Amino acid sequence: MNKTIILNSRPVGKPQLSDFKFVEEEMPVLKEGEILLKTKFVSVDPYLRGRMSDAKSYVPPFELQKAMSSGVVAEVLESQNEKFKKGDFVSGMLNWKEFQTSTGENLLKIDDQIAPLSNYLGVLGMTGLTAYFGLTEIGKPKKGETLVVSGAAGAVGSIVGQIGKILGCRVIGIAGTDEKVEMLKSKFGFDEAINYKTTENMTKAIAEVCPDGVDVYFDNVGGTISDSVHANINRLGRIIVCGAISAYNDTSVPQGPRVEHFLIRKSALMQGFIVGNYADKFPEGMKHLSQWLSEGKLIYSETIVEGFENIPQAFIDLFEGKNKGKMIVKI
Repeated sequence: MNKTIILNSRPVGKPQLSDFKFVEEEMPVLKEGEILLKTKFVSVDPYLRGRMSDAKSYVPPFELQKAMSSGVVAEVLESQNEKFKKGDFVSGMLNWKEFQTSTGENLLKIDDQIAPLSNYLGVLGMTGLTAYFGLTEIGKPKKGETLVVSGAAGAVGSIVGQIGKILGCRVIGIAGTDEKVEMLKSKFGFDEAINYKTTENMTKAIAEVCPDGVDVYFDNVGGTISDSVHANINRLGRIIVCGAISAYNDTSVPQGPRVEHFLIRKSALMQGFIVGNYADKFPEGMKHLSQWLSEGKLIYSETIVEGFENIPQAFIDLFEGKNKGKMIVKI
């Protein structure tokens, strides 16, 4: 039998294990033009929380009693498609199933001789591309500028900070534990880092570590942390809105300072994005990321949980900050 994880109920607030359900299906039967895939690695990401709600967004919500899906690396077990052969590895958006068939459309062949397979869900996948395009296309950092990254110890944030350093910026990270703060400086090369959970006045703390103000802010969290960064933004500063994990589980619309006066007073830019906006430039992004990785200029951090049955818990753990870098489940 083939194990599958479906959306059992729509979460109210933080997702619970009861919102997921394990079901067993018959093994898929291969048809002409298809490939049979065995799941090897599954990516769990904060944005999936939005798709669990029945609300309009840039992607359709998950359907109740249907399989969940996310970025997956899989092995080709059988092929009736001339573009793929047995033993190939692929990555793409696939269902949370142990085995599944595909026509191969929108799947990317990957090479485990170039990099570990899990990298294609992280630093060489959508995570790395999100960091690269958000920072370079919207942030447009210049040498000598100050870059602040929230959620800096997460998958995207840790790569953003490193790219900032490669491009000559002074980089400040914001994270939620002393251990993560130390990791940002010692492992990822951030110039300074702040533990927001032990800091009473974030606005003041950011001003102290950014005496020349903030030129570029890569925002992964939203909420009061971002309010404090906005208060320190420089004239012509750029605010990149990648995520708002602080509010993903809110059951009401959060209230906070209005950003308009910061933007007007500082002639600042604030822009949200999704990585798909830059799909036509993905080869360019992959070229830079691969080169920096091979040169040792870019390192990555992964939290790998083992076991298909642990996918839901790994996803829930994201909202507790239990991941360092990219959260991946190995099957």
